[in-house]
Amino acid sequence: MSRGSLRLKGFEGRVEVGGREHVVKVIGGGAELEGGESGKLHLRIKITAEVGGVKSDYTITYGRYGKNKALGYTTAKADPDGREADAERFSALIKALTGKVPRIRRMKDGSIIIECGSAHLKGFRRYAELADVVEQWLEETDR
Repeated sequence: MSRGSLRLKGFEGRVEVGGREHVVKVIGGGAELEGGESGKLHLRIKITAEVGGVKSDYTITYGRYGKNKALGYTTAKADPDGREADAERFSALIKALTGKVPRIRRMKDGSIIIECGSAHLKGFRRYAELADVVEQWLEETDR
C-alpha cells in the first residue's frame, strides 16, 4: 500500500496476538513532532481505539537511537485490568495497523515496554493522518 492511502478513523480489523483473536476498531489518531529533554526531535503517535471491547488512548514515541536507528517506545498501563492485558491489546493494535507484532520487554520492576522499529513506522506511513508528520520527522532526524 502506498503512503497515505488509508485512514485511521474507522479502521477495523481482526488479529491474533498471544494465542487470542482481538477485534480492533480505531476511533481516531494523529501524530506530532515534539522536542525532547535532550533537544532531540521526537515523533509522538496517538491513537484512540477499542481493542477487545476496551476503549483506550494509545501513544508511542519514536526517537533516534544508536546509529540513527528509529525506535518507538511506550509503557503498558496497569488500568483497567493490568499491564499484561494492556500490552496484549497494544500489540494487537500495532499488528492490525502495521502487520507486524511489536517487541515486548518485561522489566525487573514489573513494567512492560512495547518497542516498535522502522518496519512499524513504515506501516504507520500508510495512514493519511500520520503520513506527512512521519515523513517530516524522518527527514528532519536523518543524519
